[in-house]
Amino acid sequence: MPDYIIVLTLCAALLHASWNTLLRGGSDRLWSMTIMCVAIALVCALSTLFLPLPARASWKYALLSALLHVGYNLCLVRSYQSGDLGQTYPIARGSSPLLVTCAAALFAGEHIAFTTLCGIVLVSAGIVSLALRGGKLALPGLRYTLATGAFIAAYSVVDGMGVRVAGNAFAYTAWMCSLWGILMPAVYIALRDSKSLLQWRPGVLSAAAGGLVSLLAYGIIIYAMTAAPMGAVSALRETSVLFAAVLGALFLGEALTVRKMLACAVIALGTLMIG
Repeated sequence: MPDYIIVLTLCAALLHASWNTLLRGGSDRLWSMTIMCVAIALVCALSTLFLPLPARASWKYALLSALLHVGYNLCLVRSYQSGDLGQTYPIARGSSPLLVTCAAALFAGEHIAFTTLCGIVLVSAGIVSLALRGGKLALPGLRYTLATGAFIAAYSVVDGMGVRVAGNAFAYTAWMCSLWGILMPAVYIALRDSKSLLQWRPGVLSAAAGGLVSLLAYGIIIYAMTAAPMGAVSALRETSVLFAAVLGALFLGEALTVRKMLACAVIALGTLMIG
């Protein structure tokens, strides 16, 4: 993996942990997530005016990814209703790299080097171990957290395949995110109502900013997947749990224990093997 891709992916990991910290700290997470998606859709719709249309072969991937992102949003919101950032986030993110690697090998024909595979295993094991309590994955709503990881794996592979046939990574990202940003408000209205979505709230600006940070983070990952294997990029991105552990301690009052520090060391070793 090229050095500049490693740096970009680590920056994306920090950005990803930041907007998840913002979401976890909110009082109405479904509303916050929907506002994030609206902000993403507005920026992406505007950017499509200055970008070429992605190749027709990528359209089906963009639509499927948008649907998968909505499922991811709903499961993530539900996960944060029952678990803290330091436990829920690692399980969701840690379960995805190996799934991405396997799916990429099955559906995209990728061949992963043995050293890279060992690094992915270490990163995944270290991330999941961050969520252990008393030797068990004791988390209410664990099924939603694991479903979040499955959605992450699914949309990562779909986008990795879509961007490679789109002709332009940024055009693909803009169109996919525009579709995603349209679908999420529709789901919110179906679950609740339009009035509460359109009502001004004090947290609307911070939620919108979180959406833009999320867009930037995923745009970087989409670009990285054009120059490096999907599984390696996905695993390196999941080092965001390191940043999440620190941000959770600083802003959400969560403990940063010796066990978490040891798990971080395992993740760092895996990251070096991937790089």
